[in-house]
Amino acid sequence: MKNLVIAIDGPAGAGKSTAARLAAKKLNYTYIDTGAMYRAVAWKTLQNKEKVTDALIIEVVKDIKVSLHYEQGNTLVFVDGKEVSGEIRTPEVTGIVSQVAKLRPVREKMVALQRKMAAAGAVVMDGRDIASHVLPDADVKIFLTASIEERAQRRWKEMKNKGYAVALDGLQAEMAARDKADSEREISPLVQCKDAILLDTTGMDIDEVVTAILNMCR
Repeated sequence: MKNLVIAIDGPAGAGKSTAARLAAKKLNYTYIDTGAMYRAVAWKTLQNKEKVTDALIIEVVKDIKVSLHYEQGNTLVFVDGKEVSGEIRTPEVTGIVSQVAKLRPVREKMVALQRKMAAAGAVVMDGRDIASHVLPDADVKIFLTASIEERAQRRWKEMKNKGYAVALDGLQAEMAARDKADSEREISPLVQCKDAILLDTTGMDIDEVVTAILNMCR
């Protein structure tokens, strides 16, 4: 099998990152977590301790240096040389990441980095607009989703395991709002490409999801 470029899109909480990371490990490919890149910009924005505005985000992204290092099946995220892999997963970062990702200067900078990372092939990349915009010529395109109830439940368990106290109903409402923002944004909205395979993971465990992805690649 040739070195494929695999693009996985889908809404928040669908399990894209976990499935993409495990599939990449099985294929011995590099996993590129594009959502982490936007979270990195959001994290640096919050370090200013100022009201988060579009102008502040655009100022922050001008000279930010975001890099991903893939080590032993894990993706480490660095901002300006500092490792922030855990810090970018807080509720505070989650709360502003859609605002960050909708801005053209942010997307232009991140997309250029993502395309450069994927140029050699043998990569699995996930996000909101990978198949539709970032890698339109990807060999395999997958739109991975699940019911909003199941996505909220998964995210709630994830946050609880990390020690964050969040209400399930509030998380579901936040997720619905993010779905709406991602789908309606002017620049590179979340859409299922006509040539992308739909993979609804409602009721599936992670092993079943990874197996389905690998079968699509074969």
